[in-house]
Amino acid sequence: MWRPPRRLPRPLRRAAATATATATGPGRRLLLSTPIFYANGPPHIGHLYSALLADALLRHRRLRAAGPARLCTGTDEHGLKIQQAAAAAGTSPAELCERVSGLFRQALSRAGVAYTDFTRTSEPRHQRAVRHFWGALRDGGVLYKGSYEGWYCTPEESFLPESQLAEGTDAQGRPCKVSLETGHEVHWTKEENYMFRLSAFRDPLQNWLRDNPRAIFPEPFYQCALRWLDEDLPDLSVSRERNRLQWGIPVPSDPTQTIYVWVDALVNYLSVVGYPESHGAWWPAVHHVVGKDILKFHALYWPALLLAAGLEPPERILVHSHWTVRGQKMSKSLGNVVDPGVCMGQYSVDGFRYFLLRQGVPERDCDYYDEKVVKLVNSELADALGGLLNRSTAPSINPSNTYPCFSEPCFPKVLDSREARGTGRACAEDYRLVAAVASLPVQVDTYFEGFQIYKALECIAQCVRQTNGFFQRHRPWKLDRRDAVERLWLDTILHVTLECLRVYGTLLQPVVPHVADKLLSRLAVGPGERHLSGLTFLARYDGKPCPFEGRQLGPDTGILFHRLGKLETMKKRKQEAQVPDKQLL
Repeated sequence: MWRPPRRLPRPLRRAAATATATATGPGRRLLLSTPIFYANGPPHIGHLYSALLADALLRHRRLRAAGPARLCTGTDEHGLKIQQAAAAAGTSPAELCERVSGLFRQALSRAGVAYTDFTRTSEPRHQRAVRHFWGALRDGGVLYKGSYEGWYCTPEESFLPESQLAEGTDAQGRPCKVSLETGHEVHWTKEENYMFRLSAFRDPLQNWLRDNPRAIFPEPFYQCALRWLDEDLPDLSVSRERNRLQWGIPVPSDPTQTIYVWVDALVNYLSVVGYPESHGAWWPAVHHVVGKDILKFHALYWPALLLAAGLEPPERILVHSHWTVRGQKMSKSLGNVVDPGVCMGQYSVDGFRYFLLRQGVPERDCDYYDEKVVKLVNSELADALGGLLNRSTAPSINPSNTYPCFSEPCFPKVLDSREARGTGRACAEDYRLVAAVASLPVQVDTYFEGFQIYKALECIAQCVRQTNGFFQRHRPWKLDRRDAVERLWLDTILHVTLECLRVYGTLLQPVVPHVADKLLSRLAVGPGERHLSGLTFLARYDGKPCPFEGRQLGPDTGILFHRLGKLETMKKRKQEAQVPDKQLL
């Protein structure tokens, strides 16, 4: 049990951040972060999903020209779990971390994650930051040495209260205590550690959350953090005995103790921006993207540690749920861990990016299985989007390979699309399409800002379906280009379709960058014309000039996205490509 501290912590010191880091509006800086991934095994799709969410947010922000932004990721390379994994693999912790860190770099780079910083907690710059942060906690009077005994879960690197335990069996079938959430075995541990006076920060944390209702998002996770603060809030062990854990950063001035792996890992968000000298240029304008399994560490422990060290909590914590496989939790023992490298080879990089971001819902767990990927990607990328581009640029209906002209008499402007009865050659459904696509950029922007990327993609997919309906409804391949009147309507149909495709290609850049580039290049949209900040739609409909009208289209880039093959063949390739974890390590 905990021994009470001899004295209360000093009053909290709030560091003054620079105007750059705390400014709002266009031009302000923003640091996006993924968790740093634990280096005891190769990456899986849960890791990739965290990184893709952060990457899409970064890319979207850059397209909006919203200001300087960085994306940091990396590997967490200390702790008992690493020490044990290295021993089991017959190697040293340093060699294990070197190899696994390389696997994460490789997977993230292959997936097109545009990270600007990759932190390894074994790096000297990070260790220096951790030692300084520890000193700030010590000087603030919030650390004390105390004895603790309780249930310790090595895979989770944390002590668990009785309320988070369940009865289970170990590898030999003997009864044991396990973590209620993860099923991992726990062991009774007694040791003398340094403790952090977490209990003294209940009120500051509650005030922070109540003053910043969007600090943790989505809403269910915000409410979860508030509930935790209404429960027992025991002081937190922030070190381990050195004779138990050698693979970590020693406590300054006490070589008998090792800094707790979670304290070490959390400080990566500071070390990456130059703590303790130059972090103020970026901190606290930080958005952490994390999985729900590490919410407590980021929503309670990290803000409390920051406040104790005289720093502001992060601006936002964006939380996502987990991926299951056919309704089951991913587990090595079940043999159902999904290798992102195999999936990118099977479905293409953009195909797999699209699936995870289109199907992933932050508020609830999402289920993965091969048939779902094939069906979604073929339907929405290959058929709906790719088919539309192919049909609307085909030489048979656009022999000049140009961005056709728009005819206002064929598609006259109406004040309210809901009241359109169909004038000229356009019908009421066509006006609804124009209204939907015109409002799409704002909708997509709102959903990205609200950490609902899947809803943004849902809206885009719906508009793509409407555009296919428009194209099919008017059958441009049936119109005779030799007839002057029919040619005007034919070109107007193509103009509207290409304008829709240009908007979709622009909006899809954060999610499927290669597919979007291929689409926009086919439409001859230059690099300087792909930003969201200047995105227009169907300017001629509003009586304004269209810079693309009459422009020669780009070269034929072939099929936009190849349909995925038969599932049986793909499964066979997937099995052949899989490499056992031990070979990777």
